Amino acid sequence: MVTAVGPGALGRHLALVGFMGAGKSTVGARVARLAERPFVDTDAEIERRHGPIPALFEERGEPEFRRLEEALVTEALARDEPAVVALGGGAILSETTRALLRRRAFVVRLAVDVDTAWARARRSDRPLARDEASFRGLFGERAALYADVAEAEAADADGVLTAALAVRVARGSLAGALAAAAPGATVVADERLPGLAWWDDLGPDVPVLALPSGEPAKTLDVVRRLWEELGVGRDGTVVAIGGGTTLDAAGFAAATYLRGVDWIAVPTTLVGQVDAAIGGKTGIDLAKGKNLVGGFHLPRAVVVDPDVLATLPGAERRQGMAEVVKTGLLTGRALWELPEEEMVRACAAFKCGVVLSDPYERGRRAILNLGHTFAHALEAASGYGLAHGDAVALGLLAALRLSGQPTDVVEDVLRPQPVRVDRETAWAALGRDKKGRAGRPRLVLLRAPGEPEWGVELPEQEVRAALDALIAD
Repeated sequence: MVTAVGPGALGRHLALVGFMGAGKSTVGARVARLAERPFVDTDAEIERRHGPIPALFEERGEPEFRRLEEALVTEALARDEPAVVALGGGAILSETTRALLRRRAFVVRLAVDVDTAWARARRSDRPLARDEASFRGLFGERAALYADVAEAEAADADGVLTAALAVRVARGSLAGALAAAAPGATVVADERLPGLAWWDDLGPDVPVLALPSGEPAKTLDVVRRLWEELGVGRDGTVVAIGGGTTLDAAGFAAATYLRGVDWIAVPTTLVGQVDAAIGGKTGIDLAKGKNLVGGFHLPRAVVVDPDVLATLPGAERRQGMAEVVKTGLLTGRALWELPEEEMVRACAAFKCGVVLSDPYERGRRAILNLGHTFAHALEAASGYGLAHGDAVALGLLAALRLSGQPTDVVEDVLRPQPVRVDRETAWAALGRDKKGRAGRPRLVLLRAPGEPEWGVELPEQEVRAALDALIAD
């Protein structure tokens, strides 16, 4: 049986429902490709097995078509491997199908207005799209059924992917972040945030535990203090507000307190919104390396409000852009050229797709470490004085050079500069990378933009030369 292992579609089928013309087949195929899941289009499968749908309606009648449809949906949802399943517009008329969807799938309604749906469907051979009045009547009749089974609504593939991991990207959404969690919520926030213009708009008056800014938040002493001060019960919620280090530490505290309590991630930096808040990685640092103690604990929700980036200092925005460029290289799209909200949404959606395909980093999720093996080594060698985004920018340079790919994008957008650290210390740190094997680093490289490969081992002299090129004399 398919067993849920986290919020949303993790461990469950991802089912798309909606009226004719909503684009379920097109969107479903794209979602399946990005999440590396099998794709089942129930209308296409019916036609493959039984012939054209218009002929089925005419020769056997709608009741028989619905029987075939119900059987096929039942078969698709009975599969063990989580899939993306696009249902025909009328599939939810079956009570059996609705019950199965509730038990076996995370259901997203693909939104479409009736005018758009009619414009798309009227020239097709769909048997129920031949008369506009009856078409509009069906639209109204089915709306309640879609709402009954759907856990989320989306307009496109990016919206489906973010909904599937309970990630909401919307301007102005921060104000309601606490309202959904209270009562029983404790806020854990970066100490710099209270007093910012938007802080007073957060909502209900709840306890706030402050964390140091940056990597000093990710220590055992800080987390021990959180364990001592958290006032939540097992049904309570930790709301983490801040950048990546705040989310790492607060998420780890939530993962371990009372053997795990719910948490909500509210990223307020660009790096948090496009990367750190998504996927459930939590952890703290040790003296010998970053993120060496931690666990996977997916947040109940991730609230991404691009409006809060207006108060983000330029230096911190540059740190986040390193993750944007990394994501663009992985997707093969110039995401860094998009308007801010669209850029954030596209990056978040890509990461959601990767996490859905590999939630515990046993395979494909490793691609998200593009440039990070070198970055972590440089950070460690600097005593963590080197900002993470600056380290990632340098790491991307090394990864692209070893891949034989142009470095123009990294140089033009991020403008990384060689860092002054001890070469031997950096090399020793790179050898301790937790993704390495027997002291040999395993790298993420690019065959071409949008074509990453992971677990790549190269001769030591090549890797060391690439690292040395990042260090100033």
